[in-house]
Amino acid sequence: MSTTTLGEATAAPEPASAPPAAPRRTRRRGEQGRAAALASHGVLAGACLIALFPIAWLVFLSLGPDKDDYLHPERIWGKMTFDNYAYVLQHTNFFEWLKSSLIVSLGTTVIGVLVAATTGYAVSRMRFPGYRKLMWILLLTQMFPIAVLIVPMYQILSELQLIDSYLGLILVYCSTAVPYCAWLLKGYFDTIPFEIDEAGRVDGLTPFGTFFRLILPLARPGLAVAAFYSFITAFGEVAFASTFMLSDTKYTFAVGLQSFVSEHDAQRNLMAATAVLIAIPVSAFFYLVQKNLVTGLTAGGTKG
Repeated sequence: MSTTTLGEATAAPEPASAPPAAPRRTRRRGEQGRAAALASHGVLAGACLIALFPIAWLVFLSLGPDKDDYLHPERIWGKMTFDNYAYVLQHTNFFEWLKSSLIVSLGTTVIGVLVAATTGYAVSRMRFPGYRKLMWILLLTQMFPIAVLIVPMYQILSELQLIDSYLGLILVYCSTAVPYCAWLLKGYFDTIPFEIDEAGRVDGLTPFGTFFRLILPLARPGLAVAAFYSFITAFGEVAFASTFMLSDTKYTFAVGLQSFVSEHDAQRNLMAATAVLIAIPVSAFFYLVQKNLVTGLTAGGTKG
């Protein structure tokens, strides 16, 4: 009888070890789950569609040849045409309106931003008697409605012989744009370190040199926002332009659109085509300044 010792016993095969489980991914703080990401993207897509719908609808109506097509928009599909654009460009004062709008808007932008920037910088950096009251007075001017301001402004411009002139309308628009832009730019200048001004003075720069060579480049995003606000304010305003501009060749776009509406008739197809053409220079101006609208105010200002 043979016996088998413990050492000679054959060891039982060990079961195959299971592969290690993948570590569970920990969601970082602020990171959205897949469902939340899909929901947020859906909401954003819906918001974009809502924002783009009026523009698409305006373009669609501008392609209808008849003035009453807006009442039956389904009829436009079979008779789309660009005749409205051709009529506006060839048989109206469109280019005169364009010239007037650009002169007034760009003039308001340049003068308004320059005055607002110097005002905001002075209040931000200098402590002179009444500097706080100055900013509150600027804010107080925004409380008066246009209907209250038209009559005294008309009298002032009439005494200065600036009625029906580009300069008069630019000054009127600056009175509206400068207070808001001054408050806006003061907030930007407050965030710029005061040590930059001191460094400029140590290097021999005058206060004006420090302002133009050091501070303004850092405040470019704020200047872009102020310029965009001033441009849009002057480009789309109606009440002041229709009151102070008497010649039809000096009408801005906003006033020129009123020529398509009379007491008994409204050429809405031509108004739609003109509105689409008006949006082109505004979109171009926005494209020029949009890079600075969301840029950090002091990006690179304190490096080194």
